[in-house]
Amino acid sequence: MKKTLLLLLFLAGCTHPPEVPLAETGHFAYTLASGGYTREYGVYAPPSYTGKAPLPLVVILHGGGGTGRGMLRDANWQTKADAETFLVAYPDGLARDPSQPARFQGNPRTWNDGSGRFVHGEAAEAIDDVAFLDAMLDKIIADFAVDTRRIYVTGFSNGATLTFRFGEQAKRRIAAIAPVAGACWNPQPKLAHPVPLCYVTGAADPLNPLDGGRITLPGATRAVNATPKPPVSESIARWCAALGENAPLTQREVRNSGVCVMSNTKTHSAKEVVCVTIPGLGHYWPGGARNLPQTVAGPFIDAFDATAFIWEFFARHSPR
Repeated sequence: MKKTLLLLLFLAGCTHPPEVPLAETGHFAYTLASGGYTREYGVYAPPSYTGKAPLPLVVILHGGGGTGRGMLRDANWQTKADAETFLVAYPDGLARDPSQPARFQGNPRTWNDGSGRFVHGEAAEAIDDVAFLDAMLDKIIADFAVDTRRIYVTGFSNGATLTFRFGEQAKRRIAAIAPVAGACWNPQPKLAHPVPLCYVTGAADPLNPLDGGRITLPGATRAVNATPKPPVSESIARWCAALGENAPLTQREVRNSGVCVMSNTKTHSAKEVVCVTIPGLGHYWPGGARNLPQTVAGPFIDAFDATAFIWEFFARHSPR
């Protein structure tokens, strides 16, 4: 009976009925129409996924020039999903010129993070990536068994800045966010509900300097290199203010190689804020692949597993 139903759905142009969560595991590639463009995203379901028990969902947002599948691999999110049993969504940003094939150099995939630095197309139209991610979440929730109380978002670099933006503007409740090496561009973010923050960055990152300022990124647009980035402390302060938490963060611990963890000590609270600074690390996902030259991204060290730390943070934020 099940095989007959699947055959009928296949002939009708569907892979599964929307009211029945997909029970298969592995990688699934999808497209959806958003803002006049065909957008792409992937979903990874770990081997333990059955389609019956709802699982947490982690959305990972790649950096400028990257891909969702590349971030899934390079930041070890698939391995962590297998070990801890959660779903992963890995969308792709649009190429700078969406009419041409995406290329890391010349036509990179980027996100409209709210900074005004990334525009697309001949008319320099701003892409509504928040609407795309909202639509993607709606579709994933229809297709998979998702614990909608435990939807988390993390991202790297340009994807980290969109993580801040989406954490503020998403129409669906986000349980926690974890930007890595990015900025909160909105000087006064407004939150409909508290969204805990875990922020991670390298102290020797020339593309996300602790003190902020202009950066020089070869091949980047004039807007990217000319727009000063806010200091990391200012991005954290902006989110704290949105949470109603104005007291400064205090040092919680120092780990191996001098990795400093600061927090507001509100563990498990919806207003928890954690900031991790890794000395000697440039513009890389901590504990992930070294996929940028040091002449551009700064020094590389393998002293901290950001994916493990972020998942530990996410796992303790499950709104009831």
